[in-house]
Amino acid sequence: MGKLGTITRRGFLVASVAVAGGVAFGVYKIRQPVPNPLTPQDGTALNAFLVIDADGITVVSGRADMGQGAQTTLAAMVAEELDVPWQSVKIAHGPASAAYYNGALLESAVGGFDYERAAWRRSLGAALGQVGKLFGTQITGGSTSMRDGWGKMRHAGASAREALKLAAAERLNEPVETLRTQDGSVIARDGTSLTYAELAEAAARVDPPQVDPRPRSDWRLLGTALPRPDIPAKSTGTANYGIDTRLQGMKFATIRMSPRLGGAMLRFDPAPALAIEGVERVIDLGTGIAVIARNTWLAFQGAQAAQIDWGPAPYPATSAEIDTALVAGFDTDPDITGRDDGDADGPHSGTVIEAEYRLPFLAHATMEPMNATALFTGDALDLWSPSQAPIGQRDAAGAAVGLPSAAVTVHTTMMGGGFGRRIEYDYSVLAARVAQAMPGTPVQVTWSREEDMTHDFYRPAAIARLRGVVNDGQAVVMDARLSTPGLLDPLLRRWVGVSPPVGDSTIIEGLADQPYAIPNYRMRGHAVDLGVPVGFWRSVGSSYNGFVHESFIDELAHAAGRDPMAFRLDLVRPKSAAAAGVLDAVREMSGWDGDKPAGTGRGVAMTWSFGTPVAQVVEVRDEGGAIRIARAWVACDTGVVLDPGILSAQMAGGLIFGLSAAVHGQITFGDGMVEQLNFPDTDVLRMSGAPQIETRLLEANPHLGGGGEPGTPPAAAALANALFDLTGIRARSLPLDRQFSFVL
Repeated sequence: MGKLGTITRRGFLVASVAVAGGVAFGVYKIRQPVPNPLTPQDGTALNAFLVIDADGITVVSGRADMGQGAQTTLAAMVAEELDVPWQSVKIAHGPASAAYYNGALLESAVGGFDYERAAWRRSLGAALGQVGKLFGTQITGGSTSMRDGWGKMRHAGASAREALKLAAAERLNEPVETLRTQDGSVIARDGTSLTYAELAEAAARVDPPQVDPRPRSDWRLLGTALPRPDIPAKSTGTANYGIDTRLQGMKFATIRMSPRLGGAMLRFDPAPALAIEGVERVIDLGTGIAVIARNTWLAFQGAQAAQIDWGPAPYPATSAEIDTALVAGFDTDPDITGRDDGDADGPHSGTVIEAEYRLPFLAHATMEPMNATALFTGDALDLWSPSQAPIGQRDAAGAAVGLPSAAVTVHTTMMGGGFGRRIEYDYSVLAARVAQAMPGTPVQVTWSREEDMTHDFYRPAAIARLRGVVNDGQAVVMDARLSTPGLLDPLLRRWVGVSPPVGDSTIIEGLADQPYAIPNYRMRGHAVDLGVPVGFWRSVGSSYNGFVHESFIDELAHAAGRDPMAFRLDLVRPKSAAAAGVLDAVREMSGWDGDKPAGTGRGVAMTWSFGTPVAQVVEVRDEGGAIRIARAWVACDTGVVLDPGILSAQMAGGLIFGLSAAVHGQITFGDGMVEQLNFPDTDVLRMSGAPQIETRLLEANPHLGGGGEPGTPPAAAALANALFDLTGIRARSLPLDRQFSFVL
């Protein structure tokens, strides 16, 4: 990424080539193309996504690499259209620029449930996505990388290919229709060949023609399991994550903030820290300290040695108080109601089922803790950050040190996990503030694992209360209420200083938008402000509502005396063929209708999230009183399988992520402080305790869906339902290791 580093350091929004594509949407600034941010000294940027030079092809992505493989598939979209060998393609992350806005993020704002969203709503959503140019929605999240890149990246490759052919036609004095492309060259009828590198400079001056991407029947790369260019370096330990950033003269630092979230630092004594050899400085940050040292380990030691008096917690101090506040939330009017079908309150004959589910706060616990490196020179700031939102990082870090955004350059590094945590800006803001105290010296600020776990933006805790009625083997009523901290209000207040004008849809995400044909179906959300910082966590509201919805569907099935798989299929098939398809797939894969081995239990769950239905069957086995999660079957339908290897890995990874949280994950509070400080306090599944996983990828969904998050929501419910099948005990509270013993 050396050359692109030069590109981003030289500035942006200065090249003459505009980013084409997108839907004109009324307002001039939205119709206006975004200038190309790439200005290389050597090589030619044909558009914001492509640089061609003597070394080959570099595809530039505005989406972060969090290990999910998105950059590989985005690059393949460009390479597919360019006719270049896959092994010749390099991948880089682009600068902070509106050229890389994520239009797909706003698609759902037009309303309608994804599984039945009309074509006109999708077109309106695509148009609305152009607003991202104004707001700089260069964000990796919401499982939108493929949906956003599907048009942009393929058009970028196709228009570049045709521009190269036009340049070759002029040089060879040949009609462009007689030229073809192959292996990174334009080839004439007589066999004369011109490489892309030879043509790139001239092609950059060509007005890019509008051309449709190739049909699927002509694909060579897309639809196949491509080798991921990032895997060799990750496998050999040579990959450069944010924490691996090294600059000449760099100092190393860490922070220590109040363990009571929102609490004040009353006073501190730096002397014990400075007494440690190698510790050079302690900086007062107001709400905590930063310790500067020769290396990160010494900075950690110094931060722990400093004597600090902390003020009390301004919010509920214990988990018991938090639970009380969540229960009280049910006494307030709902902030949002979704899918209010039929009459849930009316008189309905049949068996009534009531249940309450509880889910704890969860930390992101990324393997690479929060870190950023900053260099402040007085009139400029350079920031090296593993980030999901480079423009937000740029603006927030610049504001923190009194610089305009134009004076801040963001270098987005590889990141060791994101899961929504690195959409936030706090860790880069702190790095910028520490660097401001040391002008001219690059400083890497790395959080300790304890600081990372105790100063997260947590997945909200939630309590759900549900009532259902079954009659004659059918579900008649499903009525749910959820009490939880909302996400959008605190997030928008953090980011832009305003509250959302409507109710927070994330509260009932994964509840109200499921394709179940229950005639009396109502979902209500009660937002409760607990003061605990909350944020996006892999699959957001669906992460907890998948457990709530699919556990209760299972309870309805058993109360109706029905097989849980057949019960779901009867409810889902009228609403969505794609959702029924994934259930049919796991039914067949798992041998659901056959005999189970003795001492085993199986559970099923299906959740539609981020445009993709995913069904899972989990099998558990009793091993001498401890429960082994033995096998799991996953079926998803993203509409188009762009890379089966990557998508299968995403589904398996999402399942493991969800199972880990279900079995072990929790964040609890005592005396205003988070009680889980490290992985031993809130564990994850180990290889020895993980199931054998089989995946199946379907393509009946009429629209392209996401892949990074949809594998997580069904996991907890599928496991809990399997435990009920094995033990007869219904698990309604997470984590499950408080109720069951698992093989580790």
